Amino acid sequence: MHAEPLIADRGEFIDALTLLHKGRVMVRGAEPDSTCLLDGGTVYTAHLPLFRFELIEEFDNPQGFPHLHYYRLNARGQAFARAARAQWKRTPLLRRLAVRFMG
Repeated sequence: MHAEPLIADRGEFIDALTLLHKGRVMVRGAEPDSTCLLDGGTVYTAHLPLFRFELIEEFDNPQGFPHLHYYRLNARGQAFARAARAQWKRTPLLRRLAVRFMG
């Protein structure tokens, strides 16, 4: 049996954490399987572990569109993002490039 990875694309995941940690907002349509957008780009897989590990929470955005859902890091997500980003920065450059290349 082949298990699904916890984080399918680690490069995209660290990018999403970085943007969310900077205060950016992830947006998803009304349907549960809708595309997620973050800072104008599509989030292909990083939203799944963000939801699964409860690192983000939905918030009310009165200036937003009525049928969209808006998410930002919660306190747990902020702490996780700080730790993950610190570890990423300590990772040697060639390994980071390999992670980006391989997912």
